[in-house]
Amino acid sequence: MITQTLDNNKIKQLSRLIAGCDRVVITCHIAPDGDAVGSSLALCHMLTDLGKEAHIVTPDMFASNLYYLPGAKDIVTYSRYEEFAIQLIDQAGLIFCLDYNSLKRIDKLEQHILRSKAPKVMIDHHLDPEDFPSLVISHPEESSTSILLFKVFAAMGLLPLVDKKIASCIYAGMMTDTGNFSYNSNNPDIYRIISRLVECGIDKDKLYTHIINTSTLSRLRINGYAVSRKMKIYPEHRAALITLTRDELNSMDYKKGDTESLVNIPLQLPDVIYSVFLREETDYIKVSARSKGSFPVNRLCSEHFNGGGHRNAAGGEFYGTMEECISTFESSLDANDAMLPPKKN
Repeated sequence: MITQTLDNNKIKQLSRLIAGCDRVVITCHIAPDGDAVGSSLALCHMLTDLGKEAHIVTPDMFASNLYYLPGAKDIVTYSRYEEFAIQLIDQAGLIFCLDYNSLKRIDKLEQHILRSKAPKVMIDHHLDPEDFPSLVISHPEESSTSILLFKVFAAMGLLPLVDKKIASCIYAGMMTDTGNFSYNSNNPDIYRIISRLVECGIDKDKLYTHIINTSTLSRLRINGYAVSRKMKIYPEHRAALITLTRDELNSMDYKKGDTESLVNIPLQLPDVIYSVFLREETDYIKVSARSKGSFPVNRLCSEHFNGGGHRNAAGGEFYGTMEECISTFESSLDANDAMLPPKKN
């Protein structure tokens, strides 16, 4: 039995909003990851099956390995197709905000979402959701927005419509937001839902191969360079830091997704409790953080990097130079020590 903790009144309100519109736009956060893309595609397929005209608009490009998911090639990227994206938003009768809790997480899409008079629905699993949507379905205890969306479908009585394409997208989101079920993944509900998704016909082995275990030459080179040349260990703080500048990335023909999971590698060292990866973008530094056990990287990201997330997986942005970002991280180390678990004898 899958645990159901959703508010029935919110589910009824969501059902009314969907029934009362014809055109829907689904949005997700900047630098969309597997959970953002997977949940967006799953919802898009469901709405299409319900007879709605549904489109996904992302702030920017997502990793090429996610194009394996059904429908991914139809996603409209604002950074490439700005006029069309704005047109879709302006014509929408309902807007979904998936896998983000704050308008700052959608970059330049923010102004267009705020301008739209369409009702907005947030479905998300991050802490401290903003109150801009008409309806907020927020459950930070869930490991991914995709698993939350599955529970929303269940509460709405839509599980009979969950077919192989929808199930594949949900599984991809669940898989990627737990590091292939290696963190935030001890809830039995996860495996009950996986069982249901497999019954829908997904090939979980192929999904893993295409989305997580397929690499590019540039990714292999970047990861090797990052670990051998740019990884710094802080033994007294049980921390690790990896940094990559834009020049370094460009010199190795960097593509979206090439640094996915790089932040996890230092955690293979027994004495490293938390790891931070800084990747220079055009006008900001992308921050990714992962940890073991009880160390709260979401607190680190919220206090220093305009971000947040979950205890063992979080992220944020830093607006400044790489040197300033490194300095900010290193300045936090002494305070972070108070959050470290006791050392084992």
